[in-house]
Amino acid sequence: MNSTAPFQPLTVEALPARLGELEILASKLGPDSTAWAVREVGDGNLNLVFIVEGPKGAAVVKQALPYVRLVGESWPLPLKRSFFEYHALVRQEARAGKGTVPAIYHFDETQALIVMEYLSPHIILRRALIDGRELPSIASDLGLFAARTLFRGSDLAMTARERKADLALFAGNVELCDITENLVFTDPYFEAELNRHTPELDPLVVELRADRDLKVEAQRLKHLFAANAETLLHGDLHTGSVMVTDDDTRVIDPEFAFYGPMAFDIGMLLANFWMSFFSQAGHEQEGSRASMRAYLLRTVSDTWSIFRAEFAHLWRTERTGMLYASSLFEKCGDPLGAEQALDHVLHSLWQDLLGFAGVEIHRRILGLAHNADFETIGDEVLRARCEAPALSFGRHLVVNRRHLHCAEDVNALASLIEKEVRA
Repeated sequence: MNSTAPFQPLTVEALPARLGELEILASKLGPDSTAWAVREVGDGNLNLVFIVEGPKGAAVVKQALPYVRLVGESWPLPLKRSFFEYHALVRQEARAGKGTVPAIYHFDETQALIVMEYLSPHIILRRALIDGRELPSIASDLGLFAARTLFRGSDLAMTARERKADLALFAGNVELCDITENLVFTDPYFEAELNRHTPELDPLVVELRADRDLKVEAQRLKHLFAANAETLLHGDLHTGSVMVTDDDTRVIDPEFAFYGPMAFDIGMLLANFWMSFFSQAGHEQEGSRASMRAYLLRTVSDTWSIFRAEFAHLWRTERTGMLYASSLFEKCGDPLGAEQALDHVLHSLWQDLLGFAGVEIHRRILGLAHNADFETIGDEVLRARCEAPALSFGRHLVVNRRHLHCAEDVNALASLIEKEVRA
């Protein structure tokens, strides 16, 4: 049940008293809230995140703030983003399967907070990759998650009425869409006030921001992002939004959820594997990362291969929506027609995801919100030597995406660019 008190940010000291009467927390942690231990662990850009531990167990409490935490109160944001995150998590679990996202224990819309499962001994996937861990199941887990959520949230599977009602619900997530539309597609390509980059990149940054072909293609991708409401997206599916162990993978933080192009989520995810690949030279203090580089490129290929296979399986078994109706193909004795249509859809997805991957790489190096793959490289000269080839690779993806036909071709390009820098 939602509280009726006005919104008030939680603190470590106040949390037990404020949430102590929640039956679900009492059952998970223990009934005496004075025995709970609370620590604030939020290291993201937007929210407060607390781990609450008691005699019986633990839980996570996530609360939205009325501004961008990374910037401060000068950049206000609506608290309702927690509403969209809650509803996205519910739909993702229904569409991808139980155990793919954290279990939700409680949602309070007024206080903009979600109480959810504490994932342990999980760590953030990005951290695992920085540490050089070659996790065996992430390609399969994330390829299946993306295919199932993107397919089942679209007009390929949902009734028109059901999907349009869902589209209307998430259409209110305007401010977070605005962040993506500007920080991903526009700000990296000019001297926006909040941009920052490693100083040694200055000559390349000047070149990229004068690149007309790159800027036109980035805006075409922005047009696609804004105008093509295909499916419910996670909206921020990168390696910082995934928690892992060797045998379990959970997707978290879908507060940017909205209806957009299918290719965006999978493109953003693959971009983060490619950025990890380019960052490896900055993490070789304890020895060569050649094996890790090979693992990351293999993860890209495997993720896309598993996504394609699962998407095709769902196309053949769950295509019950208004698009590519079976009444036009299979029920007319023309199953090959449905396969031809599937090929067209997957081909378009591939080209679009490459473009989205390219702009994601650029914004993580040139924009406001950087990622730890590069940021944890303390030596700025070494960091720039990792970031520069990633920027060049991203430019190839955006501008030349129609000429890159398979994951193996793209991985070969990444290897070539990365080796030229290390030579």
